[in-house]
Amino acid sequence: MYLSKFAIAAAWLSGLASADINGRHAPNNTYKHVAFFSIDGMHSSDIEKWVASKPQGAIAKLLETGYWYKGALTSAPSDSFPGTVNLVAGADPALSGVWYDDAYVLYDETKDYDNTKLWSSPNPTVVGGNINPENLPQAIVDGKCVNLYPHKRLRVNTIFEVVHEHGGQTAYTDKHPSYDIVRGPSGKGLSVGYFPEIQSLDTTNVTQIIGYDKLHVQAYINWISGTSPANTEVQEALTGPPTLFGGNFQAVSVAQKSYGYQTGSLSFTSQLASALDFVDNSLGSVVAELQKKGISHDTLIFVCSKHGQAPIDPKLYRKINQSLIEPSSGVKMAQVTADDIGLLWLDNQNDLDKAVAGLSKNKTLLAISDIIYGNRLIAEGYGNPKTDPAVPDIIIVPELGVVYTTSTSKIAEHGGFSNDDRNVACFASNPSLSKQVFTQQVSTAQLAPTVLHVLGLNPAKLDSVRHSAVEILPGFTD
Repeated sequence: MYLSKFAIAAAWLSGLASADINGRHAPNNTYKHVAFFSIDGMHSSDIEKWVASKPQGAIAKLLETGYWYKGALTSAPSDSFPGTVNLVAGADPALSGVWYDDAYVLYDETKDYDNTKLWSSPNPTVVGGNINPENLPQAIVDGKCVNLYPHKRLRVNTIFEVVHEHGGQTAYTDKHPSYDIVRGPSGKGLSVGYFPEIQSLDTTNVTQIIGYDKLHVQAYINWISGTSPANTEVQEALTGPPTLFGGNFQAVSVAQKSYGYQTGSLSFTSQLASALDFVDNSLGSVVAELQKKGISHDTLIFVCSKHGQAPIDPKLYRKINQSLIEPSSGVKMAQVTADDIGLLWLDNQNDLDKAVAGLSKNKTLLAISDIIYGNRLIAEGYGNPKTDPAVPDIIIVPELGVVYTTSTSKIAEHGGFSNDDRNVACFASNPSLSKQVFTQQVSTAQLAPTVLHVLGLNPAKLDSVRHSAVEILPGFTD
């Protein structure tokens, strides 16, 4: 039921695609390339601590010729999928339709042929070839039942699509083949995509995940040279350094979940410091390769985390079994998605008041800080679940540090609404920039129009800009 409704719900935005907008424009400063990286889990507050501990490191040097957005907030909820969409489409969940990788539509490692293997597809170099079509959800489109690839779920276009449509080449890497979503609704946004499966490794083991992240780093190095690593999904072969390329690092996120910060001082544990050191050195390798190829001055680098991690203070962590949520509500749920947030889709929307009453009665049991629903859900910009089935009927916000889980291996999680989840590391760097710190609140969604702007493309080519007037980041406005 939900999937067929989803196909209908996406149609309201389709009219945006017909707008007649000139693709080129001319800011004062343009670049030939943009490279952007998400250090998954890294908080804004981590930057100052890290630079103090490694003042001659790559991050410190990038900040010396860069803009630091100290008040940057990622999406709410702050899961990896909406956090990524925020960056590449400039769209929040209400606009994009993407609330989580595990919502009523599941897009994670379960879409692989075999997620116990780094590569399991018989056709790993075909676009979308690392996703097993038999594992995909289906929807009725134009009267036909079709496989719903992740990129088809997205209701708005991406910076990759805009750049590619205007003759640029593009490349991206992330932790599952389901990050096919960044291609955008056309499915044509990536020249090349590289998606080794992280779940084939022990995702509590920092050393193993550093080894995994090295695959991404090698991809960045390859792309700068105009080549691609083995098992790359190729739409068209690179002919040189891509106009736009990027990806993520997972080591910091894994270290935070497994080891985190020291009690009291909130200093990095040795394992987290090791992960940060690896990422710092890796960024240094990317910069060195750009310099070697003579394109460092032509390349704007963004480092902007798709999510943070909560809690930073380990004393606040406590877990509550997610299976308590549905019975506490007193009604049947169609879907419960829970980490350090609870997104609830009702089986019967007429049960809303009863569900809220049940959850309110069990606030202490579930450590609920806030319940968002009804008119308030709409007023705060999350959308209307009565007209859009992608929108949860109820959002429950737990107290800081609470994670709805039975896991015994993690001491932190992401996905929630807290500052620990959302106030992320975000900065831009190029040798031509003068060091600045912007303390005002900005959104990571602003990266998307900024990327197009600095490449000399019109930000209004993005659906999100035309619909929500997403602004360019401070420092890059003419």
